[in-house]
Amino acid sequence: MTWYLIHSKPRQEFRALENLQAQGFHCYLPQLRVERLRRKRLQWFDEPLFPRYLFIRLGGDDTPQDWSPIRSTLGVSRLVRFGDEPARVDDALIAFLQQREAKQNAPEPLFKAGERVQLTSGPFAGFEGVFQMSSGEQRALVLIEFLNKPVKVSMAPAELRKIS
Repeated sequence: MTWYLIHSKPRQEFRALENLQAQGFHCYLPQLRVERLRRKRLQWFDEPLFPRYLFIRLGGDDTPQDWSPIRSTLGVSRLVRFGDEPARVDDALIAFLQQREAKQNAPEPLFKAGERVQLTSGPFAGFEGVFQMSSGEQRALVLIEFLNKPVKVSMAPAELRKIS
């Protein structure tokens, strides 16, 4: 059995994975857990580690004619090739990716304590401050300087922007 590389249609990695697995193929889509703002709320998402790419394991005796069900699967764009040969992926690389994904630490928060942020809306829009902490999914505490005094402000994370 050998691993091969599949190129999916844009943003259809999960659709391709689901449809290939429904046909009985053994597939692997490495994923990364990330925090994003969605509808003014911080939410965790699983995103593909390699956008538009996933791996499929096939028997060594499969020929290109046997691959037509794969190529016609919803979400699949094509098999990746180097010249006339399909791109083979070493078992050790797949094992390494699976280990790293299993050991993946807690997701990285969108803002870290002590980070400089800018308030983008509300009465303090344009003010710069220091991110203190998240207080629930919909609130964040930011320390700003107002009238020469430090003031804690509670606001939605969607109203903050990191300062480089």
